[in-house]
Amino acid sequence: MPSFPILQRSSEEKILYSDRLTLERQKLTVCPIINGEEHLRLLNFQHNFITRIQNISNLQRLIFLDLYDNQIEEISGLSTLKSLRVLLLGKNRIKKISNLENLKLLDVLDLHGNQITKIENVNHLCDLRVLNLARNLLSHVDNLNGLDSLTELNLRHNQITLVKDVDNLPSLQRLFLSFNNISSFDSVSCLADSTSLSDITFDGNPIAQESWYKHTVLQNMMQLRQLDMKRITEEERRVASVVAKKEEEKKRESQKQSLLKEKKRLTINNVARKWDLQHRVANIAANQARKDPDAPPQDPCPLDGGPISALPEDTGSVDAGLEGSLQDLSVIDSHLVEVEGDTLSLYGSGALESLDRNWSMQTAGMVTTVAFTFIEFDEIVQVLPKLKMKFPNSLHLKFKETNLVMLQQFNALAQLRRIEQLTIDPQGNPVVNFTLWKYYVLFRLSHFSMQKINGTEVTQNDMIMAERLFGVLAHVASSELPQYRLISILGEARKKQFRYLLDTKGKKPCIVSEENNDSKRLVGENTNRATLNYTTREFYNEKLEEIKEKKKFCKVYVEDLVKEAAEINMKSEALQKLWPQMFIELVRDAVIEVHNKNSYMKFCLQQVTDRK
Repeated sequence: MPSFPILQRSSEEKILYSDRLTLERQKLTVCPIINGEEHLRLLNFQHNFITRIQNISNLQRLIFLDLYDNQIEEISGLSTLKSLRVLLLGKNRIKKISNLENLKLLDVLDLHGNQITKIENVNHLCDLRVLNLARNLLSHVDNLNGLDSLTELNLRHNQITLVKDVDNLPSLQRLFLSFNNISSFDSVSCLADSTSLSDITFDGNPIAQESWYKHTVLQNMMQLRQLDMKRITEEERRVASVVAKKEEEKKRESQKQSLLKEKKRLTINNVARKWDLQHRVANIAANQARKDPDAPPQDPCPLDGGPISALPEDTGSVDAGLEGSLQDLSVIDSHLVEVEGDTLSLYGSGALESLDRNWSMQTAGMVTTVAFTFIEFDEIVQVLPKLKMKFPNSLHLKFKETNLVMLQQFNALAQLRRIEQLTIDPQGNPVVNFTLWKYYVLFRLSHFSMQKINGTEVTQNDMIMAERLFGVLAHVASSELPQYRLISILGEARKKQFRYLLDTKGKKPCIVSEENNDSKRLVGENTNRATLNYTTREFYNEKLEEIKEKKKFCKVYVEDLVKEAAEINMKSEALQKLWPQMFIELVRDAVIEVHNKNSYMKFCLQQVTDRK
């Protein structure tokens, strides 16, 4: 058993300090045994080396106990001190708040300068007014329910990043959070719900370095009278209110932009899914057609770019986990039109209808880049004339997931006014797998003087190579076409040039000047290129239907002619057989009638008389 010193005071000391005992700086390592001092109300053990609270259980009238600056590791030995109002245990080695169940009258609890990591076991202290937990190891502030009388809470010099439950303290007036790790107002947002808080400190935290710090705090905690130990003026409140309104507007605008971005993402995902579904269905149909070529042709995917409703799972939400305001976003949009800077982006075939809008001259003139995504190239071809008229300054075309599969499709771009840059994304455009596709583009669209293709500068050597590769091909294509076909292909601007070629054809070379020869050569090249055109699948199908109708009409018409001719021939043959007998009867009747001339004349006169 350890030996404890026994405290004995003289009668004079007891009379002079009857209710208090001070033993500070006595180099005590244990609490001495105190007998005959049951009337003590104040006991001071400051600045000693005490490691454990003991030998004071008999001091049941004790109100004030000061054990500041000792080496105590655990709160204990206080269960009988039910009258204790002030407990000072600052600057010890305590790691946990415990054994305070019977101290229900406690008014002040000082535990600063210890090693406490969690606030606990204090909810029953309904009369506690001051709690000091400064210079501990706290990272979170919570579990403060029940401290209805708490007016001051000191949490300086901890590692706090999150504050909760402070709004449940109805009497709290002063809160000290200086020198912690609080970096955002969201982590202390519960303070805005406190109606009693008047003084607060945040200095020494990362949040205090932000430009919006003071304005945000004042706007959210209108009842504050002091911030960081400085009195708040009405001018500061007014400025904070103005700044807060601006911040709120920025926040709303930011939220709006976030919602728009999210809606854009959802719409693009929806369009991409429908595009993928459309092509998967088309591939399945193509495979079936190869296996059963005699089966009637079917169109498994709509070519008009409308929403696909064949599969029920396709109509579901793109992102079912969205919450809050994102629940109001539409995820069934089948297309998206976006103008960002100088770029017009079109997603989904339905976006092509936007070209019919009444675009403002400023917006239309600003657009220099047009990007097509998840749209069949054949559908794009049909709106190229509108694109040329609506956006005259468009110089850069981008194609991604547009089903560019053959070189012939590039011919359709010749009808535009001008193209300086062309970008064909490999994704969804198999044509880029062709080795010579760039050279074909340069040859067919040479009149545009293309500057870049897929971000690569076009050189003079590229133009020469393109002419060498495809010049002969274009000449052969134009030579094989009859004259009427060439004229129908060429536009009005080319007809005069073509007639010029016909007029100069056959003349002696010496008659035509060198300049005319150059002009003739240039005109011939343009004409050759013009014969390389592209017919879309839909237009081709329409032509096939038209040809079928014409064939059907011609067939019926010829059949009617043949039938009528057959009937005429049958009648002619019948007439040939009956004609000799008919002729004999006609001659016989005529001879009989004129045989008796007088009777015949009377008969004729009688007929004339009867008619009158």
